[in-house]
Amino acid sequence: MSVTTPLTVGLGNRFARELPELAVPWQAAEAPDPHLLVLNDPLAVELGLDADVLRTPEGVRLLVGNVVPEGATPVAQAYSGHQFGGYSPRLGDGRALLLGELVDRSGRTRDLHLKGSGRTPFARGGDGLAVVGPMLREYVVSEAMHALGIPTTRSLAVVATGQQVQRETVLPGAVLARVASSHLRVGSFQYARASGDLDLLRRLADHAISRHHPDAADAPQPYLALFDAVVAAQASLVAQWMLVGFVHGVMNTDNMTISGETIDYGPCAFLDVFDPETVYSSIDQGGRYAFGMQPVAAEWNLARLAEALLPLLHEDKDRAIALAVDSLAGFTRTYSAAWSAGMRAKLGLPEGLEDALATPLVDEVLALLRSNHVDLTSFFRGLGAASRGDLEPTRGLFLDLPAYDEWLQRWLATGPDADAMDEVNPVYVPRNHLVEEALAAATEGDSAPLGRLLEAVVDPFTERPGLERYAEPAPEDFGSYTTFCGT
Repeated sequence: MSVTTPLTVGLGNRFARELPELAVPWQAAEAPDPHLLVLNDPLAVELGLDADVLRTPEGVRLLVGNVVPEGATPVAQAYSGHQFGGYSPRLGDGRALLLGELVDRSGRTRDLHLKGSGRTPFARGGDGLAVVGPMLREYVVSEAMHALGIPTTRSLAVVATGQQVQRETVLPGAVLARVASSHLRVGSFQYARASGDLDLLRRLADHAISRHHPDAADAPQPYLALFDAVVAAQASLVAQWMLVGFVHGVMNTDNMTISGETIDYGPCAFLDVFDPETVYSSIDQGGRYAFGMQPVAAEWNLARLAEALLPLLHEDKDRAIALAVDSLAGFTRTYSAAWSAGMRAKLGLPEGLEDALATPLVDEVLALLRSNHVDLTSFFRGLGAASRGDLEPTRGLFLDLPAYDEWLQRWLATGPDADAMDEVNPVYVPRNHLVEEALAAATEGDSAPLGRLLEAVVDPFTERPGLERYAEPAPEDFGSYTTFCGT
């Protein structure tokens, strides 16, 4: 049974108080024998938490929701969502709980949230549980994304529950404790709109403005300004995904945050060879969320947010639609600007280089990467060496050498900045074969490969001796790769 404890963790219940229609008070399932698999000490410090206390039996029980700090109100959040284009009016946290909000050392409000903590009223027939592998995947990939400078939820800990969970086979259960600016989603607004309660929709929008986009409160049309801000945040976010080759895999509207943070690392992965049609998710049979489709999917999701917000944008529906359409048009402009600036940085192109020169360099090299099946991360990192005179590392990646050499000479003629390139092109990303190796070992009780992988990806731009294999492309026998959501 979950108990209240004097454990010194100040968790508020603002979401539960301000939006009770979207919050079902609930308790985590009892973990029979919880033990810590990995704890994010730097994040604990950032949050003002004592990592040593979190390692105690009482602290570990907090991290699975079986100890509830005084004043906290754990809730399962309600939201709707379009899943692969199909609308589900009642999704919600089927295997997750918002423990509450805390204020970190810099004064920011952050959610502390559990994943895999047991069935809730939104479980829809599922067992509400999670297993070690997928929870460690989220830990590794979310922390790698943070180190890359990409807005993301963070992982505080993964705790093995001591419970066996039935999936394709019987696997050890686990709970992920994660941290976010909030867990407000496009689906939260869809749920509020579907309820027909305009007051709820307005209170949700006010809550989102207060937590994430406070400048909108002073705008002539605060709710339109909120939508503008979310459009801009998501356009910037997806551009950053594309620049590092991240494939989210399940970009449903319930997996798009109002804050602009990446959330829900289920069937996610980083590209090996560059191909816009790459799909890693086992459930994305039609390629709706393929790598190259992610900007389109994001804009589609934002259109659904606009539909939910229409009553707040203007009392006249036609006028509200016109305002939303005009605002949504900003997605393409913001995304394109962020993508173009990011590609210029990855290529080290000098500031002020005309678009007439820069754009063909970008377009042609991407076409070469695709046609030659080139590893994305290795290529861009290798360009830094090429700009210093060592051409062979990148030349060795191409079959069509005449075409690449012609491009290379035109690129070198621009005078690329190698040092600037090294600041944006990572040496290390969570390569799929290494992630699978680490998760398989951890599932069997060996945490050493996980530790080495984390050592590499949390400092992705600094090349270090002894970590060479973490910078190498997947071996040829790795074959096609498929990820699973873990439910």
